[in-house]
Amino acid sequence: MKTIAIDFETANEQRGSACSVGLAWIEEGRVTRVEERLIRPRDMRFSGMNIAIHGIRPEHVEDAPEFPEVMDEFHDDIRGATMIAHNAAFDFSVWRASLDLYRQSYPELTYLCSLKMAQRIWPHFLSHRLNLIAEHLGLRFMHHNAAEDAAVCAAAAIEMAKAVKARAVEAIPALIGMTRRGG
Repeated sequence: MKTIAIDFETANEQRGSACSVGLAWIEEGRVTRVEERLIRPRDMRFSGMNIAIHGIRPEHVEDAPEFPEVMDEFHDDIRGATMIAHNAAFDFSVWRASLDLYRQSYPELTYLCSLKMAQRIWPHFLSHRLNLIAEHLGLRFMHHNAAEDAAVCAAAAIEMAKAVKARAVEAIPALIGMTRRGG
């Protein structure tokens, strides 16, 4: 079964303003591939707050492809995959809003939220934010870089699988009383 961690960054407060996507593939208990693509939002409005968070400016994406073309590259990888995101409610709302904006259908996949899983597996942590989980696991990364966020999400999910003795990341929900969601 394919498992891919995903992270989006947005240009502004609109969920359909994806300006970057990061993906990290998990195979046999390790991260085997990490990719990042810049995305030119349909509406090139970037908020100062979002730029301050991720550092992506309009000039960085002016020559980048738009959402459909970027995600098309990963279509075969994503089809039928178990996707995982840290705070999946945000990342999958960005994905759905972007698909809706371009009138595209939703891909066939299931997804997990590594934030919700971490809250159940490590309830003693004071916070379950990605940067604090990374610190606990001894991982260094540039937070709010889509590729690095996806890679740390994937690495954290692998550690969660070990913590609950799951044979693979996609088996975690059954062991902790959660369900996988359809996308």
